[in-house]
Amino acid sequence: MKENIERQLAYLEFANRENSFRHHRYSDEMLQYELIRDGDPRAEEEAERMIHSAEMGHLSDDPLKNLLYLLICSITLVTRFAISGGMEAEKAYNASDLYIRKFDCARTTAELYALHREMIAYFVKAVAAAKKGRICSRQIVGSVEYIGTHLHERITAAALAKTAGLNVSYFSTLFKREVGMSVTEYVISKRMEAAENMLLYSDYTLTDISDILCFSSYSHFARTFRKYYGESPKQYRSEHFRANGMK
Repeated sequence: MKENIERQLAYLEFANRENSFRHHRYSDEMLQYELIRDGDPRAEEEAERMIHSAEMGHLSDDPLKNLLYLLICSITLVTRFAISGGMEAEKAYNASDLYIRKFDCARTTAELYALHREMIAYFVKAVAAAKKGRICSRQIVGSVEYIGTHLHERITAAALAKTAGLNVSYFSTLFKREVGMSVTEYVISKRMEAAENMLLYSDYTLTDISDILCFSSYSHFARTFRKYYGESPKQYRSEHFRANGMK
């Protein structure tokens, strides 16, 4: 098997030389990702230049599949560099999953190119926002990450403070100073973000979403959602679900 792969690689190298094709330089490819890591808007122009480069890899004879595979490779790196730039890991991975599903639904290369531009712009803005509001304390960073992955469980300031090894009063003050809101407010805001995504991109029922996100009752969930988004969960899904191409 190894010998067969080596023969195929040797042939590919020969064919590329015959056709005067070469991949772009490593440093050229890394520039766009480094700009994303820095939250630099210039990443959008650089990524656009690279994706249209004649030196992009040839992964399929089908133009649509070829571009799809290239974008999946790209978003894998974009996600890692965004995380290294300060974007919350869970948020970055969720965005990656979402865009890959969007890529998979595209039916033309024009749609894929448009999604690529949208994806790069999203990650650049997310990293820039993370840098602007960067949290410094190790204990608060850990708590924010914990909250992001435990929205389906009951979360209290007392439990977070205990895990962080801090007095609950001091922890609550520190959390509000660095995050800009109380633990309760932050947990609710994250549950609302999760609820919005579930309404748009899943088939969960409204009561399922309420239960999964640990609300005491559906009426409590609906009341909180309306406060954030100005309409009930049912209205929001009815108006926006189809528009996002998931139905």
